Amino acid sequence: MPNNHPRILIYSHDSFGLGHLRRCRAIAHSMVGAMDTLSVIILSGSPIIGSFDFRSRVDFVRVPGVIKLRDGAYSSHSLSLGIEEMLRLRASIIEHTADVFDPDIVIVDKEPLGLRGEVQPTLEMLKERRCRLVLGLRDVMDDPASLADEWERKHAVAALEELYDEIWVYGKAEVHDPLEGVCVPDGVRDKMLYTGYLKRELPNGDSTAELNPFDEEPFILVTPGGGGDGMELVDWVLRAYEAHERPLFPALVVLGPFMPTEKQAEFKARAEALRDVHVIRFTPVIEKLMNEATAIVGMGGYNIFCEILSFDKPTLLVPRVVPRREQAIRARKAEAAGLLTCLPIDDYPNVERMVDALAELPERQPPSAAGFDELLCGLETINARTEEILSHRKTRMPHYSRLSLVR
Repeated sequence: MPNNHPRILIYSHDSFGLGHLRRCRAIAHSMVGAMDTLSVIILSGSPIIGSFDFRSRVDFVRVPGVIKLRDGAYSSHSLSLGIEEMLRLRASIIEHTADVFDPDIVIVDKEPLGLRGEVQPTLEMLKERRCRLVLGLRDVMDDPASLADEWERKHAVAALEELYDEIWVYGKAEVHDPLEGVCVPDGVRDKMLYTGYLKRELPNGDSTAELNPFDEEPFILVTPGGGGDGMELVDWVLRAYEAHERPLFPALVVLGPFMPTEKQAEFKARAEALRDVHVIRFTPVIEKLMNEATAIVGMGGYNIFCEILSFDKPTLLVPRVVPRREQAIRARKAEAAGLLTCLPIDDYPNVERMVDALAELPERQPPSAAGFDELLCGLETINARTEEILSHRKTRMPHYSRLSLVR
């Protein structure tokens, strides 16, 4: 029988960190909220994807995880498999999922061909079926020279020319061009749609009373995102509270699920010695804590930038500069626009600088005071474009996949 229920497949390669997963989840939730017959599957290597709740008609397929080593090489996250064998396994799962699900639209997050090209065979298969192929890019990728070198190695520009129908940039052209410094043909530029930033909403469900120990007292929320590269930020904040140099608002620190276990234990022990600092490992509903907080301290990733705009909180960012300068570029531009304040990580561990920044933070203006309108129109733009694409699709007929059914 024909099937008029449209389908979208979202691919997110990352196994480490929270940024890609949370961005894809926000997009999927917004889409099904706007289109009542749509189904979305997220393909992800995140080991904690099961910790999050998903709306009806959004589901996920988890591919086996990999981790990136300090030397830039990849290794299996938990299975005793070599990386080449792991990549073949992941590519097979990705291709078979796409083959059976047979989506109308595929959205690939950030990496045009996926982790070491793993999604390329799937894209080529779906291109033959006239599936609409979309590459989703955050507002800032990296400094121009580094991105140009990386994309040349990965043959990314050819993929943008030959495979992709559209490129959605989750930001504003007047804020930043993510392809600055990359030599791309005009035809690729013509495919780009700047959507605006992705507004975050409060999740449904229980309150965060069990997570917030400060009751009605104002507090500062400190979040290094996934936590894997946020040890310096947390250490710097704890040093400021340990110094007792100036009165500070209480701090709730969310370490992140990817912070090394030994560092989590160290930070929790230090916090227990402080009356006005509380530490938790992770919550999948951090938006609720952001809404309750008086101010926010973070690192400068795409998600926290969207969140501080959405919840309109005075914010201090301490962006990382390795392995990418993405966070530093975003934070610098946001500070110049009057949206937030920054401390350079090069000042770590200057306690006086952090103490002063934390003491002044609650009195600073929220992002809305800068007077920028329509920054957070990303989800509405994505939904409108998705509905336009789907309105031109023909009635879905049964597709017989390459797979043999298990009897």
